[in-house]
Amino acid sequence: MKIIFYCFLFYALYRFVFNVVVPVSKASSQIKSTLKAMQAQQAAAARAQQEQAAQAQRAAKTEASKPAVKEDYIDFEEVKP
Repeated sequence: MKIIFYCFLFYALYRFVFNVVVPVSKASSQIKSTLKAMQAQQAAAARAQQEQAAQAQRAAKTEASKPAVKEDYIDFEEVKP
């Protein structure tokens, strides 16, 4: 009787481990890797956005530091009646 009980207990433990514990551990490791990939992608996008903003600032500074091109301008003269 004890042997049957131990066999049943072993079988139940075996089914629990391979039907619950193993799939849960696989899923959690898959979720971790997916989360890390998403975080890396977000970090890369943030770096690219910062670099683009920095380039825009540099372009604005260089454009602002250039002397203004004088255009044809005729001075206004007051006409006295």
